Parts: sequence; C-alpha cells; structure tokens
Amino acid sequence: MFAKVYNLRFPSVADAKIAASYFADNLGGLIVDCQIQSLNISLGQCGSLTIQTKFESSERLRSFEVKSSNIFKEIKQSFAFTENHYVGVYTYAYEAEAVDAKLSAN
Repeated sequence: MFAKVYNLRFPSVADAKIAASYFADNLGGLIVDCQIQSLNISLGQCGSLTIQTKFESSERLRSFEVKSSNIFKEIKQSFAFTENHYVGVYTYAYEAEAVDAKLSAN
C-alpha cells in the first residue's frame, strides 16, 4: 500500500473548516477515477488539516497527484497556509470494519 499525506496549517479554524469541506467534495470525486483505497480528512483545533490517502500501487498514487494538482492549486489561490506533504509506504495499518452485530429473534 502506498500513501500520500498532506499536512496543512491555516491561520484560523474557520479557514481550515472551509478548506476541509472543499477537499472532501473535490478529492471525494476522485475516489473512483484514481482508485483510492482510503481517504481521511482530519481537522485539528488549531487550524490544522490532515489529508491521508491510500493506494494499491504507485501508478494510482501518481495518477492522483496529477489529477488533484488543480484542487490544491485553487486552495493556494484562495487561502494562506503552510503545507507539508510526503509519499510513504504503509508498514502497518489497522482499521476496524463497520459490522452490524445485532441479533434478531423471530
């Protein structure tokens, strides 16, 4: 699994909230096209925003980088923020699956 992680720091929580909504709408639209395995967007209380993506192959990750570049470009034109991003390889990941464990008696 390959990952692309973005750490963005906005001057205010209000700016980060608007950006989070923008990223959710626009990056969410790339899930099928880029075959994203996982997309997580986290908002911190100090105006920080973290976007984590997961891909099966480096080719899919590169495709995402190309197709998402305009999304990041538009945010850079609209808001002041600092950005740190990197590409990595998952060495360990755990996520509990959503399971409905209810039993019904008929």
